[in-house]
Amino acid sequence: MKKSTKTLLARSVTLLIALFLCANAVAQTGNSKPTIVFVHGLWADGSCWSKLIAPLVDKGYKVLSVQNPTTSLEDDVAATKRVLDRAEGDIILVGHSWG
Repeated sequence: MKKSTKTLLARSVTLLIALFLCANAVAQTGNSKPTIVFVHGLWADGSCWSKLIAPLVDKGYKVLSVQNPTTSLEDDVAATKRVLDRAEGDIILVGHSWG
């Protein structure tokens, strides 16, 4: 299996677990769907999550993707915090490697 296929599979499994846990919490509380925030790894950018974002948006999730500058850890943390500040309600944070 190619590395990119393994990476996509790992991301998908992680996301499905997070969505399952969140769906259970939503069912119990009756709250709206959470905002999903994706944080890319060091050798990628925010667009690397595009194949996962579209289907989630189609299912009614608000999805945000952090665009880290990858200039320093401090700058990346600041970029992620800015996106988290824009998120509404409950948040599922999905990160990859550096993210």
